[in-house]
Formats: sequence, structure tokens, C-alpha cells
Amino acid sequence: MPLWIIYHTPDCFVDTASKQALAKDITGIYTRIGLPAFYVIVNFVLTPSGTAFKGGEIPDKPFVRITMDHIAVHLESSVEEYRASTAAFEEVLKPHIADKGYDYEYHADETERELWRVNGFIPPPWQSEAEKEWARLNKAVPYELDEGKRGQPLLSPIKLNEMRKAAEEAAAASKA
Repeated sequence: MPLWIIYHTPDCFVDTASKQALAKDITGIYTRIGLPAFYVIVNFVLTPSGTAFKGGEIPDKPFVRITMDHIAVHLESSVEEYRASTAAFEEVLKPHIADKGYDYEYHADETERELWRVNGFIPPPWQSEAEKEWARLNKAVPYELDEGKRGQPLLSPIKLNEMRKAAEEAAAASKA
């Protein structure tokens, strides 16, 4: 599950349409690499005036702070993988935040997959037939673990070219 929490000052994301547009673009990053759309959770949290501080001061322009938790798929620990991922994030954020002149900051954490459940189910392995079925149905449904396995195997890492492709597709979708 990618979970994005988008904290924002009152002068940005002022309507549902602007929030939904960004949420759909964020979802696209992950569906393009095969994750089910329903895995992607995006929460917008308004930080009312006087409740958010940057450098000890109230921001003098729109400010967005994003936290991301990645659980479904983990990256290889390499500068190239991290840069490819942040490039995909930047492409998606650009029309919604950077191009509007907002200040922003984000970080992503990778959380242990074994502590994650969806409606009580252990999510199927990444790119497995069961996960493809979840993606097709866009919901969690019962499935059988592979014969002889007592738990979920570790996930294969996202490959650099898949992240680059996702970034390119996100950029093209944002321009459409």
C-alpha cells in the first residue's frame, strides 16, 4: 500500500477537484507498475492558519508537506532506484504543486510488509496472479497461497526501468 498524507496550508487544494486530480495522478504511479488502484490511499490534511510552522515561522506562501509510506513494494537500496522514484514523484507533483509556486517537501518510508493487512487478508505477493486478480477486481478477495509456502515471500524490488517508465507516463498523463 502506498499511503500518501498531504498536509497543506489553507491556500492550496481548496476544492475536491484539485485534490482528486492529484490523487488520480498519484494512483497512476502505482497502477502502471501493476499494483491495484485500491492499494493507493491519499489523505489531504488541512493545516489551519497558525498551526503549521516552517523554520519556526508561519509560511508566507502556500506550503505542502507530504509523507509517504510504501508497504506493497520496496526498492533496492541504491541511489539510482531512489532517484528514479523521486523523479516519478516530482513529475506527478509538478502540475499540482511546483507549477503553482507552492513550497513543498516530502519523504517516503518503507514499512515492513508482514505487518500489513487489507480487510484482514495478507496481501498477495507483488505481480502474483492473486495480486493481478485483486487489481482486476479493484478489491481484496480470498486467494490461495502458493503450495508449500507458510507465509508471504519477500517482494522483488521495483526495477529502475519500470520506475522511469512510470515517471514518463505520469508526465504524459499530466500534460493531457
